[in-house]
Amino acid sequence: MKRVPENLLVFSHLRWDFVFQRPQHLLTRFAREFNVYFFEEPHFDVEAEGESYLSISKREDKLYVLVPHLPQGINKKDNIKIQKEILKGFLKDKSLSDFMFWYYTPMALEFSAEYIPDVIIYDCMDELSAFKNAPKELTYLEKELLTRADVVFTGGHCLYEAKKHQHQNIHPFPSSIDKEHFAQARQNNIQPADQEGVPGPKFGFYGVIDERFDHQLIGQVATLRPDWNFILIGPTVKINPEILPKNENIHYLGGKSYEELPLYLSGWDVAMIPFMLNESTRFISPTKTPEYLSGGVPVISTPIKDVVNPYGKHNLVSIVSTAEEFVAAAERELSKSKKEWLEKVDSFLADKSWDQTYSDMLDLIRKAIGRKVSVPLSA
Repeated sequence: MKRVPENLLVFSHLRWDFVFQRPQHLLTRFAREFNVYFFEEPHFDVEAEGESYLSISKREDKLYVLVPHLPQGINKKDNIKIQKEILKGFLKDKSLSDFMFWYYTPMALEFSAEYIPDVIIYDCMDELSAFKNAPKELTYLEKELLTRADVVFTGGHCLYEAKKHQHQNIHPFPSSIDKEHFAQARQNNIQPADQEGVPGPKFGFYGVIDERFDHQLIGQVATLRPDWNFILIGPTVKINPEILPKNENIHYLGGKSYEELPLYLSGWDVAMIPFMLNESTRFISPTKTPEYLSGGVPVISTPIKDVVNPYGKHNLVSIVSTAEEFVAAAERELSKSKKEWLEKVDSFLADKSWDQTYSDMLDLIRKAIGRKVSVPLSA
């Protein structure tokens, strides 16, 4: 079989230091075997004074974060032109046969399309075209990326069903779990200072608070049960924070590190996945679902398809659509014994891990490379 290139150049719309999620879980594992270069979207510097450059920071032995720095206020045409130059400079004196390109955003084709690396991977973790402020070019560029990619992964089964007819080598990889990390929540008895004084029952959420977050549902439940407390952890982006409910029993604790999450989770009576049902949530597979479960905390979720099946289907997560249904489900969760439920949770999660996802993805990449080996034409 043809060898796998030793370098992985990843084009991402997400910043490495924003929230530790799917890309970080996977790429830290790929960095055990490959040189991983995580190429972020540009950072626009006020002080750049017309100069552009690429900053490279080493995060692990074989993991590097690359950030293009561009002058603030440049137009789109110049933006793409400068990124082309920056990428050209990075790849100078490097052989494309030693590289795999991994795309999280089709928008990166605007400055990388001229290159034909040894293999192209598209990890389609979300339907980005449905997100707020999505570029109008994204849909076209994704079609182009799907014609170029050697192998495609999707972030869940719903997204796979929507995309499976668009590529001949596409595979679903729903959100997985770092079980040992989140299982710490089952043993921890020490609460973080900003949560320690919050009385119970406590209902918690961690993640990005954006256009997907059902703030109205949380506000309604908090109003119905002022004796319950709601812990919301994570940055607020793409929405006006003023629209968020201000009930005294809702506590916004801001962003926390990945290492801290099990500490907060350990103090919750119920964990929440309160997402609205709209275009931006139609295909999501929330990573927090198995993380909450691994922490041994009951979960209440709105009917996100990739949560309903399999988690709701196997009675591992309570599915609700209204504030009244939320209250009823919460009262059931607070009153029942968790022993039998935890046994079902552990059985369901037994064969799921990011290590396994990484191994399965790498196997598919190797097979895709093997299929590209040219066969000599007969004379």
